[in-house]
Amino acid sequence: MAKKVLIIETSLRQDSNSDKLADSFSIGAKDAGNEVEVVSLKGKNIGFCTGCFACQKLGYCTIKDDANEVTEKILEADVVVWSTPIYYYEMSGQMKTMIDRANSLYPRDYKFRDVYLLSVAAEDEDYVDEHAVGGVQGWVNCFEKAEFKGKVFAGGVNDQGDIEGHKALKEAYEMGRSV
Repeated sequence: MAKKVLIIETSLRQDSNSDKLADSFSIGAKDAGNEVEVVSLKGKNIGFCTGCFACQKLGYCTIKDDANEVTEKILEADVVVWSTPIYYYEMSGQMKTMIDRANSLYPRDYKFRDVYLLSVAAEDEDYVDEHAVGGVQGWVNCFEKAEFKGKVFAGGVNDQGDIEGHKALKEAYEMGRSV
């Protein structure tokens, strides 16, 4: 049965390496017969969570910006894929801000069950993405019906286009096909 896959691109760089990784995952998921939507945070106005917890009672955030639209897409997806550059051995700030703003999902009947992480960094050691993985795992741990299913990391990519020909593109494609 086809799944509804939501890929959230969090890099603000045009034609970023992490966007290319997300594209490969998307193609794989589509080739497997899934419905895929890609949402980019580029150009979106997403403010910081103020910790008021009104969302826990209302089911939506009271801050009027683009985060609510993205959150509703997360709510309806079967699969959520986060794509991010690694900054200082961690997910991008805009990704963390979006995760925080999706707090209204906690008391709601969310549909997502599978969560994936795609990441890129200039550094290429195996441990570079560990904190980002931990951050996503921490988010997933708050949703008892969800599970962190896997990650693809592309190290050694920094400048625009560095990811071309990288083995992680194939890994992302194959992961997308397996959704």
